[in-house]
Amino acid sequence: MTDSIVERLRAAGCVFAEDEAAVILATATTPDEVERMVAQRVGGAPLEIVVGWAELGGIRFVVAPGVFVPRRRTDFLVQLGRALQPRVLLDLCCGSGAVGAAIGAAELHASDIDPVAVECARSNVEGSVYLGDLFDPLPAALRGRVHLITLIAPYVPTDEIALLPREARLYEPAATLDGGADGLAIVRRVAAEAARWLAPGGTLLTEVSEQQAPHAVALFEAGGLRTHVEEDEDRWATVVVATAAP
Repeated sequence: MTDSIVERLRAAGCVFAEDEAAVILATATTPDEVERMVAQRVGGAPLEIVVGWAELGGIRFVVAPGVFVPRRRTDFLVQLGRALQPRVLLDLCCGSGAVGAAIGAAELHASDIDPVAVECARSNVEGSVYLGDLFDPLPAALRGRVHLITLIAPYVPTDEIALLPREARLYEPAATLDGGADGLAIVRRVAAEAARWLAPGGTLLTEVSEQQAPHAVALFEAGGLRTHVEEDEDRWATVVVATAAP
């Protein structure tokens, strides 16, 4: 069975067909379920949506159709966040909630504007998940108390959406990908408000492209935060680190 699955996945263009076949076989509980998952993957659905989970920071999280799938490069942001050992963490544009949950905190808050994402996040996050636009739904008592803000905002420039892989374009909501003309529409809004929510010495981590990093740095510095960039070439990951004054 394994060989035939690998052949079907490879014929559909799956580069890591052997690995994907192993994931499907380990997840499915019946032959019919195996067939359903293989057919979905061959049809172009992301593997994570097919099997219903994604791994981030070495932990499996539930993912659902219509919710942004955590990327492996985001492991780098998770690694940086864990090193900070935050007591109060706020995960903006939380999607499945995997980023904040993978980092962990004694007090974890998350928000997303999409009801489907919020429902998914509530299955992954041991904390409070709010439905609304960025900071809008958060309790006022959280202002000035957050030790770490994480942000995986849509940062693909509008004109480049058509260049994305087919599975992203067809199976993930455009709102989770499209970052506006320069890809920084959401980052720009967060940069203008973040300092009000961070505790003294608190940090914000956000993932951007390498080309966007200098512009994102300027936005957060204009918002009153000390800012630098961390990169992991192996994972093609660029993270802007913005820190409030002590």
